[in-house]
Amino acid sequence: MEKILVSKVVTRFAPSPTGTLHIGGVRTALFNYVYAKQNEGLFLVRIEDTDKERSKKEYEKNILDSLASIGLSPDEKPINQSERNDVYVDAAKKIFDSGNAYWCDCSKEELEEMRKQQEKDGKKPMYDGRSRNKGLKQSENTVLRLATPEDGEIIVNDLIRGKVVFQNSELDDLILLRSDGTPTYHLCNVVDDFEQNVTTVIRGEDHLSNTPRQIHIQNALGYPALEYAHLPLVLGPDKRRLSKRHAATSLEEYKSDGYLDSAILNTLARLGWSKGDQEVFYMEDLIRDFNIRDVQKAGAIFDITKLDWLNTQHIANLSFEDFKKELKPFLKDLSIDIDNHQNVDLLLSSMRTVESTFKKIADDLIPYYFEVNTYNQQAIDKFVDNEGLKILNDLSEILLSIDEWSENNIDNALKNYQNENNCPVPKVNQPIRIALTGSTKSPSLGLTLAIFGKNEALKRIDNLIDHIG
Repeated sequence: MEKILVSKVVTRFAPSPTGTLHIGGVRTALFNYVYAKQNEGLFLVRIEDTDKERSKKEYEKNILDSLASIGLSPDEKPINQSERNDVYVDAAKKIFDSGNAYWCDCSKEELEEMRKQQEKDGKKPMYDGRSRNKGLKQSENTVLRLATPEDGEIIVNDLIRGKVVFQNSELDDLILLRSDGTPTYHLCNVVDDFEQNVTTVIRGEDHLSNTPRQIHIQNALGYPALEYAHLPLVLGPDKRRLSKRHAATSLEEYKSDGYLDSAILNTLARLGWSKGDQEVFYMEDLIRDFNIRDVQKAGAIFDITKLDWLNTQHIANLSFEDFKKELKPFLKDLSIDIDNHQNVDLLLSSMRTVESTFKKIADDLIPYYFEVNTYNQQAIDKFVDNEGLKILNDLSEILLSIDEWSENNIDNALKNYQNENNCPVPKVNQPIRIALTGSTKSPSLGLTLAIFGKNEALKRIDNLIDHIG
């Protein structure tokens, strides 16, 4: 790759394709994207696929497709580390030739014995540099190690954590090239950041301990210093690292459940960052308002209820046509033609805020497009006893007598019946809801009856009466 000197901000997201795109990875990509855009810079993606056994092309495709689908496309074509081995080997040779690396022939058994002795002596287990001055040459039994300075310190001025100091005496001589000649993570990472013109590294706090090691490699290669920002980890409600025991962790799972891209990004942006009392953000808001220095240091709790709430806000903010467009694929999965209803616009308008995701909204629409085949037995036991059955029969006659079938007329008829018979509202309304939808869940009852239409509503009430009888 030809090195081009630039002065603009360049960030990068560098996932390993060993699984589908994790929701925590999306948060990292988002913060990199926003920081680059608000500084009129570039957002890049690098596929760190040097782990040949675990890296899969299908995971790489999932990561790139998922980023594109949620609006985090890189500004340049992504690069793959697996295709750049010669570049890393050349960099390692440069470090060796400068006297900042050496070949080590310590066996696994020797290293294990060394660590055991260090633990026995109460010391930190780490490579002790015993091969530094042997003057060994490369062979099939040697690895190339960085000659880390033995005294002094590395200071990282982290944009989030402030000044972080690492003592060089606490860092051992990390491996740059394995015995088979392949490069290690740290070397690849540093070389690619330089060649991709990266200026700012924004990543999870679990990489903070890698930073001084990578700075030593930068120094050995004569590379310029970078900006760093280490984000708090995404945690579950129990304050442990987010995993499948807490909630879905894959981006595609949330999208397939019917969460809007904007709501997902909004939720992730609020993981560790806030701006006063404002809760709802879109991308343009983040690019305008986000400040990397305001990100908290403590772990960020991922709460699915917060995502649900934000998704309802983003759904409510859609135009009606966009709402229908987003809903259609979920209805199609249920073999529902969205337009196959006499009051489709009224129906969809009334249902758009009853649930938190498009998948749940689509599921709730099933009884409006198909006959009710099963009733919620708990609801029947609670509301359709002998008294409930009488109420259904009474209301069937009252509703039949309504000439102008409108929400207002229906509500008045129901209200009059309640008052005349001194009935609580649930006693009157819930049996009808069960008849119409099979459950006790629907928009306001007058509106629901208006949506179904007089003939269909009366037919369903009679069906429930027959079912009970």
